[in-house]
Amino acid sequence: MPKSKRLLELMMTVNRKRKFTVKELAEEFGVSTRTMLRDLQELSELGVPLYSEVGPHGGYQVLKERILPPIAFSEEEAVAMFFAVHALRHYSSLPFEAESASALDKFYLHMSGDVRDRIDQMKNRFDFVTPTRQQASPHLPILLEAAVQQQVLRIEYESRGAAACRSIQPIGIYASSGLWFCPAYCFLRQEFRIFRCDRIRSAARETDGTEPIDLRDVHLGNREAHFHTEKASTGLYAELSRRGVQMCEAVLWLGSHLHVREDGTGWLEGPIPRDELSFYARFFVGLGNEATVKQPAELIEDMKRQFAEIMSKYD
Repeated sequence: MPKSKRLLELMMTVNRKRKFTVKELAEEFGVSTRTMLRDLQELSELGVPLYSEVGPHGGYQVLKERILPPIAFSEEEAVAMFFAVHALRHYSSLPFEAESASALDKFYLHMSGDVRDRIDQMKNRFDFVTPTRQQASPHLPILLEAAVQQQVLRIEYESRGAAACRSIQPIGIYASSGLWFCPAYCFLRQEFRIFRCDRIRSAARETDGTEPIDLRDVHLGNREAHFHTEKASTGLYAELSRRGVQMCEAVLWLGSHLHVREDGTGWLEGPIPRDELSFYARFFVGLGNEATVKQPAELIEDMKRQFAEIMSKYD
């Protein structure tokens, strides 16, 4: 086997194994232990994070930050990957911020000069428009890890100008309109809630013995089915213009309420929590003439109050 091919297969092999010895690998690849030691040294110099332990039960293992084997991209695939990562620059916080920047640098620096020139020309011709937000969300990595590992977190959360501690079990994180959100089970309220990640002041593993619940079947693709609770609700109905439909299509939590007609207009219909009427009132005030709320009456009254407060500023 040519040495280059052996090194490539060796990289993939050590990535798969949790622990191994030089003798085991030498027998698997049909080479001497001396040759295998040289090959492992070359892998280490190429950046594969190998760790060795001495003693009768020692051996080698690859550290957590494993190196993927070389992957051949076509020029178009490389450009697409570059801009997929490049588009994330609009977010002030990312769960893999340093890794994204590193990946972007690798894609750019290892491309040929003509491909880099093409990318430089495309940077000002192509973009994913996302509102640039000043609010930082520094706890995205631990929220995402807790969702994957089914862990309970203790967070300090700021809402309505006051901060309070609560235990949550995240089901994931998602970005919308430049902000990050974390749907999670709240052990205080004993129901699912959506938390704005920039309002989370601290987050750490819960240590009071709160047992996680089984949320393996709850994920971002089906979260709406689990967010219906028994709390007091009222029926919403609002007519939408074409522009109103477009504005509401960008709001993830309205997905099950939005209905669109063939002419592009539509309506919102469905239950909403009574204790969130002020929130919905602010939302519809922001839609202006693009939405006309028909019910509930309490929501309409709340909107009138907010309109009056706005008008009073211009008397």
